Amino acid sequence: MRKIAVFTGARSEYGLLYPLLKQIQLDAELELQLIVSAMHLSPDYGYTVQSIEQDGFAIAAKIETLLSSDSPVGTLKSLGLGIIGYADALERLQPDLLVLLGDRYEALGMAQAALIMQIPIMHLHGGEITEGAYDDAIRHAITKMSTYHATSCLQHRQRVIQLGEAPERVFHVGAIGLDNIRGQQRASRSDTLAFLELAPDSKFIFLTYHPVTAADEAPAAGIAALIQALDNQQHYAVVASYPNADNGGKVIIQALQQWQASNSKVKTVASFGHRYLDVVSHAALVIGNSSSGIIEIPSLAVPVVNVGVRQQGRECSKHIVHCPPEPLAISHAIQQALQTKDLLSAADNPYDAGQTSQTVARLLAELPLTAHKKFFDIY
Repeated sequence: MRKIAVFTGARSEYGLLYPLLKQIQLDAELELQLIVSAMHLSPDYGYTVQSIEQDGFAIAAKIETLLSSDSPVGTLKSLGLGIIGYADALERLQPDLLVLLGDRYEALGMAQAALIMQIPIMHLHGGEITEGAYDDAIRHAITKMSTYHATSCLQHRQRVIQLGEAPERVFHVGAIGLDNIRGQQRASRSDTLAFLELAPDSKFIFLTYHPVTAADEAPAAGIAALIQALDNQQHYAVVASYPNADNGGKVIIQALQQWQASNSKVKTVASFGHRYLDVVSHAALVIGNSSSGIIEIPSLAVPVVNVGVRQQGRECSKHIVHCPPEPLAISHAIQQALQTKDLLSAADNPYDAGQTSQTVARLLAELPLTAHKKFFDIY
């Protein structure tokens, strides 16, 4: 059996990886080694390692990395602690292949450890662009440290090849998180509203706003603009999830907590876990700057407002409404997005290629186990 290590350091990343983890478990040729780190082990972010264990996954390694500081220096020190722990875990587990998803700095540390230890990496969601976050550069750096690539769009495959990766090592498979939408039965609207402790006739807007780490968009100003605009939506409650553990994130969390304390129509939760898709599927609107709003939510046919520059450059459905982080612009965008409801269709999602987790699991079972590669020149 091939030993397949899969790394997760954030709730959102785990949610996307969930169908692949299940597929690896089912494959008689593969042995899953799940490595859990960072936000999953922090009470400040919901201690979501418990959800992973409740899902029935055996965790091969738990690696604590997060410091209480969310400054750039604190983030870098967390990254350094991570690399030390990742090296020890990989040395003990001796995986045949490592799976990394996306662009988080925790994944960068794991990629660095695997590169030095000559463990081949399968990278999911490479070739994408998010100009407003340093995640953009991290994603491309992980691409260069990885042996194999499973991209979410054909254009992303071309970008990975443009970065010097040989075409025979780059596979267009679609967005893996969409398998959750295809394979998971949604809770009813009444059950979801009860879970949220909202009245049975409530309508709500779902908010996730992350720090913008590579552009001039201060987290305090961004969340303040959203709160001001959403306070004016008198017919809607607001359900908000916490941001990622990036520098500037605690300012956003504090603003959400203060807002909830002063407004009975506001509900904030650190992490929704598997209830996330239940909740957003019944929202009147999803707003913020999360990649989920671009990649997954269109397949639920829920209107989306993307605020600010964090996701700038990413492929997206033509029906997503974009606006700057300014109260009046956000208010106008909300009204525009709500009017698109009848136009929305899951078929509009450019990230949907179908059965992504099955495709990736087959690749993990069949690809040559080598970390060596040559630069591919497109000229």
